[in-house]
Amino acid sequence: MVVGDASLDIDTLVIGAGPGGYAAAIRAAQLGQSVLCVDRQYVGGVCLNVGCIPSKALISAAHQYESISHAAAMGIEAGEPKVHWDKVQEFKNGVVKKLTGGVGQLLKGNKVQFFSGEVMFINENEARVFNDQEAPRYRFKNCIIATGSRPIELKSFPYGGRIISSTEALSLPELPKSMIVIGGGYIGVELGQMYSKFGTQVTVIEGSDTILPGFDTDMSRLVAKKMKDKKVEIQTNAMAKSAEQTDKDVTLTYEVNGEEKTVTAEYLLVTVGRRPNTDGELGLDLINLKMNERGYIEVDDQCRTNIPHIYAIGDIIAGPALAHKATYEAKVAAEAIAGMPSKIDYKSIPLVVFADPECASVGYSEKEAKEKGYNVKIGRFPFNINGRALSLNATDGFVKIIADADTGLVLGTQIAGAEASNMIAELGLAIEMGATMEDLALTIHGHPTLGEIVMEAAEVGLGHPIHTIVK
Repeated sequence: MVVGDASLDIDTLVIGAGPGGYAAAIRAAQLGQSVLCVDRQYVGGVCLNVGCIPSKALISAAHQYESISHAAAMGIEAGEPKVHWDKVQEFKNGVVKKLTGGVGQLLKGNKVQFFSGEVMFINENEARVFNDQEAPRYRFKNCIIATGSRPIELKSFPYGGRIISSTEALSLPELPKSMIVIGGGYIGVELGQMYSKFGTQVTVIEGSDTILPGFDTDMSRLVAKKMKDKKVEIQTNAMAKSAEQTDKDVTLTYEVNGEEKTVTAEYLLVTVGRRPNTDGELGLDLINLKMNERGYIEVDDQCRTNIPHIYAIGDIIAGPALAHKATYEAKVAAEAIAGMPSKIDYKSIPLVVFADPECASVGYSEKEAKEKGYNVKIGRFPFNINGRALSLNATDGFVKIIADADTGLVLGTQIAGAEASNMIAELGLAIEMGATMEDLALTIHGHPTLGEIVMEAAEVGLGHPIHTIVK
């Protein structure tokens, strides 16, 4: 508790304790700075509490349920599996508790002060942090803003009752029999597919001509096929117009090719993107921090804003809303404050969708590489002739490597298939280090592994594959 209204001195104020904020606080402390980290909700941010981690826990549980349901294909009779939704939620909550508790210990172990409450800028060098019990003022030398984002709420579909965001979708009190999903991006696909595996009848409404817009067409086509196999109804080129709800269900009216249609389900999940948390009582307008028309803070290649000692990272600056992007930027900002030459470079930042099959990409797509003027060479190899994929009964998918035909330099990769989320790291490293397609082909991969598909794809690109015929 602060006596009077004198300001306390701190080297670095970090606003937000998500994957960007807590990483920035820890790295700044490691570099000798006295650090105060403030968050109004919880340690770990959206990612650990109501985003990446709980959703992946539920997705993993859904995969387990589906695997047991289809174990007969591998000669195993497991009986009729049952879902105890309350136990599934307990599992998810246990994972969240363990990780958020771990982050709290990391902050404490690195001597980072943590304050649970709000922040309001007084001027460019002072801020008040406050909650119901106290409201001290701090004078800071540097500040890193990492306030994250929240689901976009559409005027026609305000959250409440049977109309939910991704946050509520992770903690429903019961397993729904039916669900409508507005938005076929990665969040809508992940959650919609997860619920469909548990037996929920899911309908996806997407405005584009394909789900997962922006991803490789072959990737989105594979996921769409898998979803349709689970009886998920996908309506593309569809525009959601209005919804009416009762205490038991919600009816959506949407339009396809000029024709109005309706669908009724127990819940309507709206997943149309996320909005940066730069509005509200933070007071960014009071210090004239420069933002664009969409509310994103403008920064340079060290995450520095127009106010030289104030930095911004994560979902509140340009680029995809990814936890690992925020963590990467966090370290750059903390090191820039310490006078290090660290700069952001997004050439090998991976995009991952935990769909079925998993989809991951890094670097340029084939289209982007051609638009950049490269003479492109492609190496592609399927999962269905890989020994490990066959033994896992997970044969849907492919690895596609995009390289510069003149130099062999790896420019980008798309992977669709089992463990794509883990396999993409090798290709990210290849791009980061300036590896060539020949380097990938000459790297000895263990057998039998899914990683061999990367080697095989590179060999296809070089024209001398062992396990397929080049036509």
